[in-house]
Amino acid sequence: MVQFQSQDLPQLLIIQPPLCLAIAESQLSQKFHLLKAWESELPLDQFLTTYACSVQAMLCYPFTQVNADLLRLLPALKLVVSPTAGVNNIDVVECRRRGISVTTSGSAFSEDVADTAVGLLIDVHRRISAADRYVKGLWTSKGDYPLGSKLGGKRVGIVGLGSIGSEIAKRLEAFGCIVSYNSRSKNPSLTYPFYSSVHELAANTDALIICCALTDQTRHMINKEVLSALGREGVIVNVGRGAIIDEKELVRFLVHGEIGGAGLDVFENEPHVPEELFALDNVVLSPHNAAFTPESVESSSQIVIANLEAFFSNEPLVTPFMDD
Repeated sequence: MVQFQSQDLPQLLIIQPPLCLAIAESQLSQKFHLLKAWESELPLDQFLTTYACSVQAMLCYPFTQVNADLLRLLPALKLVVSPTAGVNNIDVVECRRRGISVTTSGSAFSEDVADTAVGLLIDVHRRISAADRYVKGLWTSKGDYPLGSKLGGKRVGIVGLGSIGSEIAKRLEAFGCIVSYNSRSKNPSLTYPFYSSVHELAANTDALIICCALTDQTRHMINKEVLSALGREGVIVNVGRGAIIDEKELVRFLVHGEIGGAGLDVFENEPHVPEELFALDNVVLSPHNAAFTPESVESSSQIVIANLEAFFSNEPLVTPFMDD
């Protein structure tokens, strides 16, 4: 068996450390020569200049900003691989202009995000986290805890009915919820009621679940008008990106009791979370980990490797980013 030295393998640029996706590194290092920019003593621009004419592929973690300034330093780059479903940190228009392909994790995380979204919705309605705190501190002295509300029969609007939204809808149907949705366009194969306006969707639902992508068009899409339409009993769950909701308005609505509650896995300025939310029993918070389980990370790793192997073999990419 031929033993390859790392330098003989195709180069793969990684600018920032992979955080919770570190499981992929041992697998990647067997197939690719990893250029870890964060381990170099050189400033980033000098490090990139060193490999400017040779690096064709880059693995881009969520906090790496792939913009025009970065791409100008990498004239040989032909592929940006994201190990997640989101590409809001990647200038896909500039990549397209430069002939650079972009791939994502496809549906690797969809089921786990859907599980968390429904879990947050149940938690807010049934007050599970708040009741847990009550049992641990006040039950013996204060008596019974206030009742939560039933999930079955609730009208739930899903904003973004892609692979994640479809998994959420499937789970909600099993709970007896009435599902409707908003998306960029109506899917004629679906029987769920479609609303072209998020405001209209909010006005006709008891809860909103946000799972669309963050774009210039969706930034602060959930604003005070939408929150007002959702109403005093309405619940909002966000497993998309924090900036899809106008966070200042959301905090104001929650603090003043103008909506019924929120389950939030994502925030506008992570890891900083508005402290006003900490004291609210009708708010459940999660540290942007809806997507990540050992199983989903392993699946994403395999998709990353499959896309890289396809690229270096001049074969079709496995999960190219599609923005239609």
